[in-house]
Amino acid sequence: MHRYPHQCPTCGSPMVITELSCTQCATTVRGTYTGCTFCQLGEDDLRFLELFIASRGNVKEMERETGLGYWTIRGKLNDLIEALRLAAGRPAAVDTQAERQAILDAVASGELSVAEAEQRLLDLAKKAGSRS
Repeated sequence: MHRYPHQCPTCGSPMVITELSCTQCATTVRGTYTGCTFCQLGEDDLRFLELFIASRGNVKEMERETGLGYWTIRGKLNDLIEALRLAAGRPAAVDTQAERQAILDAVASGELSVAEAEQRLLDLAKKAGSRS
């Protein structure tokens, strides 16, 4: 089964669920419903969350499973935490110094290219600027 789109393909506004149907008896319920917090996550974020839970939050185990380094995993986890807080309506604080260091460490270890790091640093600066 496919996940529902969260943004309008025409104008980009948020989408809501307005009708639910039973697969067995064809009962239909109409109204305006929102999806769960996790429903708004992308496939990559959901897979990361599943792996995080399966490894009981053990980053060392996640490193072994994914082949990613500590700072990359930590960066992905920070992104996921921020996405979940925004979805729940709570603004997330951005630890820009730690994030910058994580990005630079990922470049030094070869996990990120310079171009990818540059983009992440620009995104980080935008996030930090929008929270000031």
